[in-house]
Amino acid sequence: MTEFTIRGKNIEITPPLREYVEKRVGKVTKYFDNVQEINVLLTVTKGQHVVEVTVEVPTGVLLRGEESTTDMYTSIDLVVEKLERQIHKQKTKLAKRFRGGGFKAEVLEEAKFNADQSDESEEYPVVKTKRFSVKPMDVQEAIMQMNLLNHNFFVFRDAETEEICVVYKRNDGAYGLLESGK
Repeated sequence: MTEFTIRGKNIEITPPLREYVEKRVGKVTKYFDNVQEINVLLTVTKGQHVVEVTVEVPTGVLLRGEESTTDMYTSIDLVVEKLERQIHKQKTKLAKRFRGGGFKAEVLEEAKFNADQSDESEEYPVVKTKRFSVKPMDVQEAIMQMNLLNHNFFVFRDAETEEICVVYKRNDGAYGLLESGK
């Protein structure tokens, strides 16, 4: 059974809205045998209705989509379309990832059929490689370095934990931190 977490920021999650989210966003479960968790955040800011969806599938695959319009129901519909496009675009690679199970059989067969007809490259092209030293520092120093370089992210080694981390600039102008899990 898929666990839905639906949160609202500056919006009340009414029963009809919850039902609509579960019905529409729940459509992504048709592609996978077992979707563990679906997180949905509905936000209203300055007249914009933002929907952020994160879907966790057992093999460690995360799907994420975000859409923003002036209508919450339209944003929900658009984010579902975006997630489905991601799945369709990546279904051959996802099918390989889910060889041991997890992808529904009919989707897997369709992926194999389309892979035979597709002229898409199996690999993602890497157009540039950079080497750099990962220096120990705290999060604030890493953010300062990222801003000095005018980058959207910065890789560093946490001075306290010795773990590799990434700070990044979010679309809302705030900062995020990615820590490696154990």
